[in-house]
Amino acid sequence: MGAEQPWSRPVRPHRPLRAGLMVVGVGVGLCFVGVAGLGAWNVQVVTQASGPVRETADEFLRSVTAGDTDGAYERLCADTRTRWSQLGFTSWVRTPPTVETYEILDVSVATRGGRAHGTVTVRLVRGSGMTEQRELTVVKEAGRWRVCGDPY
Repeated sequence: MGAEQPWSRPVRPHRPLRAGLMVVGVGVGLCFVGVAGLGAWNVQVVTQASGPVRETADEFLRSVTAGDTDGAYERLCADTRTRWSQLGFTSWVRTPPTVETYEILDVSVATRGGRAHGTVTVRLVRGSGMTEQRELTVVKEAGRWRVCGDPY
């Protein structure tokens, strides 16, 4: 009979579906990693910002209770300073019943449009003994945190 045929590996069937599913699986996995990374970055931004937001509100309210209206006015954002003149702000702060003490109850920081902003909930005690709860909005402006809106 003739010469023996050399051995050859059997032909494996092509499995394009399996290869396609593997590529899709890797892509979905990379998306999950990206979303998790973005979420972790957002949490880091928010947690790092809560300390400076609290400090900004505390410094503002400390200035108000001490009667340092110039110091308090300097901690206002540009938008609020365009609505309040320094003289108007001073007379508003000094109008009885003035704020005697305060307590920071809560600080929350969130991002909107990729920019962090904070809300500080405070309890104000007026000279008349009346207490009220207010929310201060704190925004980052030119690298510094500032109180924005009508502060109290």
